[in-house]
Amino acid sequence: MPLPPPAPRKHLHTRQVICQGFKREDGLWDIEGQMTDTKTYDFPNEDRGGQVRAGEAVHHMVVRVTINDAMLILDAEVAMDFTPFSVCPAIAPSFKGLAGMVLGPGFKKNLLAKFGGTMGCTHIVELMGPIATTAFQTLSVKGPRTSGDSKPSVIDRCHAFAADGPVVARLWPRFSSKANP
Repeated sequence: MPLPPPAPRKHLHTRQVICQGFKREDGLWDIEGQMTDTKTYDFPNEDRGGQVRAGEAVHHMVVRVTINDAMLILDAEVAMDFTPFSVCPAIAPSFKGLAGMVLGPGFKKNLLAKFGGTMGCTHIVELMGPIATTAFQTLSVKGPRTSGDSKPSVIDRCHAFAADGPVVARLWPRFSSKANP
């Protein structure tokens, strides 16, 4: 069902986030994400030659993480093609420090501890959320993330996967808390 019609308004800003997941020939996985911000108007910017024109990227940043089947980040690359300030790209190499982190429970907390504030880039840190969910979706081709007889990790992570709901009862009846009739 579409949204209802909006109130009269003027378009000012667009943020576009695109994430893609790839299976590599060597058995690893590449997850790439890019973020682009544009404005619908020109605005002054000393670091970009005096002005950023309407439609020109204010931010265009790309991240590639290489992960294994356990969603452990083995390598990370960051490119900052467009930034509002000339100093921004200097922080990109620090994101090599993503290596060793796991895209799983606690990732956001660990990410902020290592790259929050002046230790990183707000936009790259924000982009890591969609990259993590893209990794999860990409690796779902392997089936639900379980370890042997353990409960699938998606249970109770959203409304559809509520332990007492119909989806869990149908897909994983032994992990369902729904009363059996």
